[in-house]
Amino acid sequence: MSSFIQKIFGKDQKFFDLLETSAHEARNSANLLARLHLELGKPTFEATLAELSSSRRRHKRVALSITQALCETFVTPLEREDIEQLSNALYSVPKTTEKIGERLAICPSRFTTDVVGKQIHMLVEATQVVCEMVEGLRKSLSGAAVQDAYERLQTIEGDADKLMVGLLKELFHGDVDAKEVIVLKDIYEMLERDIDCCRDAGKVVFQVALKYS
Repeated sequence: MSSFIQKIFGKDQKFFDLLETSAHEARNSANLLARLHLELGKPTFEATLAELSSSRRRHKRVALSITQALCETFVTPLEREDIEQLSNALYSVPKTTEKIGERLAICPSRFTTDVVGKQIHMLVEATQVVCEMVEGLRKSLSGAAVQDAYERLQTIEGDADKLMVGLLKELFHGDVDAKEVIVLKDIYEMLERDIDCCRDAGKVVFQVALKYS
């Protein structure tokens, strides 16, 4: 009977477990992308790209598990809409990250720049902050702690936007091959979008924290 009641009222912590797993997989995908970038032109590149694809598939299974759990659980520890919105935001990270990896796979290695590495580093940092924020849901962190983490995330996103503007200016006004402009612009914009996905996930956590504070 106790297990039945626990299931009905969502006291088994499964949603926190699943959301944290989702956030960790998003961080893992960013770390794999950073490794992939360093392996451009090396024999290990394809194996790492396969790992990145596997990470996205694992994340998709977690997202499906969250959807299934929402259907099977009568009362949830957080509002259903918040759980679903956070799950979708988190899944957007590895989904976009995999696409960036695919772009790197077809991108001539001579076209990649140190700036791509800087953007990827920002993405890794952003996913780490998202992990901390999602883990904070279970711990019921104070509103001030969550706000501090969200501000860090906004700072990363803001710095990424500024970097993006500088990159585009350099591409359009510098002595750059037209093909290189197309390739790099695509990668730059996808990385910026991925960091925006992290910001969106952090925003959901921040709003949830305010709601339950």
